[in-house]
Amino acid sequence: MTKGAEGTSSVAVPPSTVPAFSFGWALGLVVPLGLAGGWELLVALGLGDGRLLPPPSRIFHTLARLAASGDLLIHIQATLQRVVLGFLFGVLSGTAVGALTGYSTLARRLLDPTLQALRNIPSIAWVPLFILWFGIFETSKVILIAVGVFFPIYLALSGAILDVDRKLVEVGRVFRFSGAEMVWRILLPATLPSYVIALRAGLGLGWMFVVAAEFMGASEGLGFLLVDGQMTGAPQIVLASIVVFAILGKTTDWALAVTSARFLRWQDGFQPSR
Repeated sequence: MTKGAEGTSSVAVPPSTVPAFSFGWALGLVVPLGLAGGWELLVALGLGDGRLLPPPSRIFHTLARLAASGDLLIHIQATLQRVVLGFLFGVLSGTAVGALTGYSTLARRLLDPTLQALRNIPSIAWVPLFILWFGIFETSKVILIAVGVFFPIYLALSGAILDVDRKLVEVGRVFRFSGAEMVWRILLPATLPSYVIALRAGLGLGWMFVVAAEFMGASEGLGFLLVDGQMTGAPQIVLASIVVFAILGKTTDWALAVTSARFLRWQDGFQPSR
């Protein structure tokens, strides 16, 4: 209760604490839906050629037909399984080697030059070698995806450890932490924001590498479906595969971002204005 200018009492009414429902997330749909609707309209009016670039209605019809036959689910499951396995192996190896080279100067001088050279080899260049080494079955495909995931995680984590505040390291030395304890209890938590970004970048590369992986004699998977559409001259199948890739990639990235956000609640970062 506060006293007004003329001595009368007035009660200050606090603003509502109930957050208004926001449709801000829907803004991300404006561009793709606008482009799709515009192309659909141009083809319907006869102003665009829908033969090589089919309109969204034809792509949707293709997806519905593949879903009804059960083929779409089979291809999605095969691709998703390869990405998940490759991502897990890439994360484990990238985290281990990145932590080692970030913490140990000797390991960094010994391993980093070779890894930096290997990092610049195009993904497609690994395909014939992995076929010779591991055959054309699942092992070679998962390893190729793991290679793509490995490098962004290794590079980001190794560099982030070198940028950790020296005072935090000194605290660990005061408490006589071992090397493993120093990495696990101080260095990795301090690099968590950079590590999360690296995970998302690695996941994105995993989805890119799976296409090259499914060139290696795959009989199912979205990459196989994409190539099959190219070989049979069916651009609607190619675009349908690309649309599913985009949806799955965005969904998995969103799930990873939401999950990792729970571990970054302590971070007092910049909040951009609306």
